[in-house]
Amino acid sequence: MPLTAIAIKNAKPGPKTRRLWDAEGLYLEVSPAGGRWWRWKYRFAGKEKRLALGVFPALSLQDARAKRDEARKLLRAGIDPGQEKRKAQAAASADSFEQIAREWFAKQSPLWAPAHSKRWIELFERDIFPWIGARPNSQISASEMLTVLRRIESRGAVDTAHRAVGSCGQVFRYAVASARNGVDPTRDLKGALVPVEGKHFSAVTEPARLAVLLRVLNGYQGTLTVRCALRLAPLLFVRPGELRKAQWKDIDLDNAQWRFTSSKTKMELVVPLARQALAILHELRPLTGSGPFVFPSARGKERPMSDNALLAAMRGMGIDKTELTTHGFRAAARTILDEVLHMRPDIIECQLAHAVRDPNGRAYNRTSYLNERVAMMQIWADYLQKLEEGAGAKVLPFKNEAA
Repeated sequence: MPLTAIAIKNAKPGPKTRRLWDAEGLYLEVSPAGGRWWRWKYRFAGKEKRLALGVFPALSLQDARAKRDEARKLLRAGIDPGQEKRKAQAAASADSFEQIAREWFAKQSPLWAPAHSKRWIELFERDIFPWIGARPNSQISASEMLTVLRRIESRGAVDTAHRAVGSCGQVFRYAVASARNGVDPTRDLKGALVPVEGKHFSAVTEPARLAVLLRVLNGYQGTLTVRCALRLAPLLFVRPGELRKAQWKDIDLDNAQWRFTSSKTKMELVVPLARQALAILHELRPLTGSGPFVFPSARGKERPMSDNALLAAMRGMGIDKTELTTHGFRAAARTILDEVLHMRPDIIECQLAHAVRDPNGRAYNRTSYLNERVAMMQIWADYLQKLEEGAGAKVLPFKNEAA
């Protein structure tokens, strides 16, 4: 006799698992703990099999019968419903948010610094995957995404929530570009998160103020190693870690070049050395040239200078962290080279080792615009020298040959 809604409601769990039969192989399995699962018994290729249809009451009696009838149609067509369900689950797993995110991460992370890769995957494994990782990418809505982000905000990590929405947006857009179903739900979340105050690296982009700071840096009275590093930082405007880990084997004083691999983009970079930079390196070489590092640690020449050495030196001279950091020299160079010296932005970006691309979509290699960058770096060094000497803070006193 077929099951009824009342019979299901009145069914009590027993000491053993019970089966309440409906019709055409459909039954409700009731566990001793009270759980209720819809199953369908069928035979395929001479073997008896079971197909899980869903859980009661989420799946009603009427819906369970409809699922059974769909499975019977497959069976009549010579298709194993259980195998078909496994194929569908595998396809759904391949298009799950976590699967797509890990695929995107595998493609992008080789171009990132190890620290950035670690932060990215830890963020997703801690705050994203447990909540929406198993969900089909195409079924994740903006409201569901916002719930995930609110959970991050609730512990006070507002900046992390903003980072998460940006990173998730990249994954969703990759899914669209790689022909998965779905859209980017994060595009509808603009303004939905708690605002976060900007935490940009402090930089001085006003020439007059930069002139004062250059004179302060040049007056440093500590060790020659730190003094040279402080003088080279604004001249070369590389990332702080790249400067303090510079090695003599990568520096060609005869050809005025420093060649190394960018710590962030993993691209090879050539830094042309202006006359002023060469003079500083020639001054330092007798002291540190016998070891691998241009700026060795005070604890031994086999390790590079501490990442806090230059910051500590600046703070000791009264330069507050709200005014300037060593990373801030990059922002200062980017702004002044563009707005004051009128250099071409693509040449500046190439020298900053940003992962820019040419009009055909190809990444610039280490020799892109090399002649122009040689000229630009000399113009930049001459400009800084004139600023420090108190001249030319507002007017460029020489011809811009690299524009």
